[in-house]
Amino acid sequence: MSYQIIDGFPSTSGDNYQLNTISIIRNAARTFPDVEIVSRIKDGINFRYNYQKAYDRIGKLANALKKLGIKPGDRVGVMEWNTHRHFELYFAISGLGAVMLQLNLRLSQVDLAYVVNHSEAKAIFVDESLIPVFQSVADQVKTVELYIVMTDKRLDEVKTALKPVHSYEELLEKEDAHYDWPMINEKSAYSACYTSGTTGKPKGVYYSHRCIYLHTMAIAMMVGLNLNDVILQGVPMFHAQGWGLWLVGPMVGAKLVFPGRFTVETTNILVDLMISEKVTFSCGAPALLIPMLEYIRTLPEKPDFTGLRIISGATEPPLSVLRGYWDLGKAVVMHAYGSTETTPLALINHFKPTIKGWSKEQEWENQRKQGLPLAALDIKIVGVDGREVPPDGQTVGELLVRGPWIASSYYNDSRTEECFVDGYWASGDAGTIDENGYVKITDRLKDVIKSGGEWISTIDLENSIMCHDGVFEAAVIGVPHPKWQERPLALVVLRNDARGKVTRDAILDCVRGKFAKWQLPEIIFVDEIAKTSVGKFDKKTARSQYIDYFATERDSAIQHQSP
Repeated sequence: MSYQIIDGFPSTSGDNYQLNTISIIRNAARTFPDVEIVSRIKDGINFRYNYQKAYDRIGKLANALKKLGIKPGDRVGVMEWNTHRHFELYFAISGLGAVMLQLNLRLSQVDLAYVVNHSEAKAIFVDESLIPVFQSVADQVKTVELYIVMTDKRLDEVKTALKPVHSYEELLEKEDAHYDWPMINEKSAYSACYTSGTTGKPKGVYYSHRCIYLHTMAIAMMVGLNLNDVILQGVPMFHAQGWGLWLVGPMVGAKLVFPGRFTVETTNILVDLMISEKVTFSCGAPALLIPMLEYIRTLPEKPDFTGLRIISGATEPPLSVLRGYWDLGKAVVMHAYGSTETTPLALINHFKPTIKGWSKEQEWENQRKQGLPLAALDIKIVGVDGREVPPDGQTVGELLVRGPWIASSYYNDSRTEECFVDGYWASGDAGTIDENGYVKITDRLKDVIKSGGEWISTIDLENSIMCHDGVFEAAVIGVPHPKWQERPLALVVLRNDARGKVTRDAILDCVRGKFAKWQLPEIIFVDEIAKTSVGKFDKKTARSQYIDYFATERDSAIQHQSP
């Protein structure tokens, strides 16, 4: 560690009272018992209950888990959509002192089996619709002793080869709602999430009770959530606890809305729930927010989203997204930054009222930055020499983060040594920090394009391309070039109504003026762009797919010189 802990004068505070997840839902049941939780079962059918009834079901689930032999420290996997059952499992498993293992249903079979085996999971909860996903690896897992299926059917009506198997609802039917919750050491792991494995095997991050409690409080403070809010959980809860936003609901007494099963092709589900349940707060990557806007464009009557706030992460939101939601009642899209290792929120973008004299266009541009660090976190951006770069908004370095909810190691993984430096997590993200304290991620270090000895940011190119009204998605990759080492290649998906009408030159017109001629990309139109298991562009796959694109020199006229 790069800091020393010293002892001051002893306090009289109750520092031995541990921060536990179960105290969040217990307080919600006591203080906000009638606040509603809505969970979509299928189109047109929502399950509705409240914090008191949820707490009762969580108690029943804890009693059932104990009878099934789940003990403190055991890892229990969960493969489920954004539902009320997922919500209950987070509290019941961690409330026992066990660890809820978040199973990303989009992982490859190889990586899914690795995660279960590496964590040594003892039991698996799986939604009925996801049984085939887990059955594909069931013969490869070594430590799993039992399975619990989440369904509204009777167990004898469910088709599964998983054994031994139990029914979630049938287990709850037999149990008492009272459970004598233990006081768990706050440094114990409450849940575990594995990175999406785009560079080698997934890495295990085990979050403590203390970590998630403080993270939840920080989110509530930074985005101003309170008991008047209605929170729609748009981000999948099976990875990085869905950004931890739903946890704020029971902490502050806000209404929760869980959308159940949805895909990027059915984001109309999210929009319809936002309208019908009068949602005031949500979250999602641009991969969700963009198709949601596309659906809204088809509605004869546009929704009034006055007072709506949305946290956007994973990739930088295009200006078209910021403006698109603003036009629906001044809804605010707040750009945020984080990762599996940061629980995940580390930065969030708020416009400082102390900044005077800026035009609206300047504010929009600033809003695309990842933002300001959350309270209690230390951040720094360092150059190749390890020294902090100046806060000029221009000098690029690697972002390093440390703090009470930032990982300090990976579980049982030798890569810890290369990814953590003097107590900081080394993000692998290249970025800048400006004189106002705003951090902007300019690229992943591995995604920055080096062309003719000079650097090109793929993120800046992508967002400039997205400014064209006809563009639905754009991803820029660096592809080997026989003369210039690498050249930028832009994969562009057009909106349905723009296909066959928008030309490459028309898109480049949005980019010219912002970039030097040698930075301009080659553009190809594609039907879709590959995504990772957490919804980011899968640039590793794209680079492999187009590795020979510049095998013959297509752009010999390019002259590399400073802009």
